[in-house]
Amino acid sequence: MPEQTAPETTPENFLAACSVDPSVLALRPDYRAMLLVVDGLEPGRAAGEGSAHGDESAVGEGSAAIDALVARAEEHARTLLAGSPVEELPHIAAWRDAYRAFGAKPQRTRNSLEALTRRAGTGLPRVNALTDVYNAISVLHQVPLGGEDLVAYAGPARLTRATGDEPFDTVANGEAAIEHPDPGEVVWTDDAGVTCRRWNWRQGRRTALTDTTRTAFFIMDALEPMGDTALDSAADALTDALAALGDGATVVRRRVGAA
Repeated sequence: MPEQTAPETTPENFLAACSVDPSVLALRPDYRAMLLVVDGLEPGRAAGEGSAHGDESAVGEGSAAIDALVARAEEHARTLLAGSPVEELPHIAAWRDAYRAFGAKPQRTRNSLEALTRRAGTGLPRVNALTDVYNAISVLHQVPLGGEDLVAYAGPARLTRATGDEPFDTVANGEAAIEHPDPGEVVWTDDAGVTCRRWNWRQGRRTALTDTTRTAFFIMDALEPMGDTALDSAADALTDALAALGDGATVVRRRVGAA
């Protein structure tokens, strides 16, 4: 099995090696991704562990900030859904078209933004501090957004079309399982296998974020009509929200895809 990303690999080097295959851009020439690596996180601060410096007040502040962010996202979803069916929201509609382009049925496998927006109307799922933050930012800025533990990566992230042989470490019927993508499916991979299926539908178990994650890798997926300014704003909002989970955390980011 390929070795995991070496500790000495810098965020800059990791991001520089990430790529989008031309076969994906042939499907959607307007596709762009904002990639962010955030180092120095302390997600346990919002899970009741206090800060690395012993500041117990940081626990309550971090947790309260996340609760407020999630509440804002839920209210934003309710406002959006009061004015339009979820499948007609502009960015969600664009992602439905993208799914059809590689053979997926958006009614059965919803892109992550649509799935979250539907759920946010009645309450977002609460998973862990990092996941709760990026789910809320996804809904607030209407952009598919995934987060993973960079230490669990084996080599750089690549968006490509699957051969169908790549392993995908997931859970099926409550049990750990290895699945394989459909041939031609758009997937994020590293050297060890698929990290996210169907562009932004389901992330794998191997690279999942936890309360012990210290270096996180985030992917924001954009199609027209979402412009670069809106994508940058979403990245800024994620960076600001993560400030509650790490004093002095550093952020490196890179846009890939369409020029």
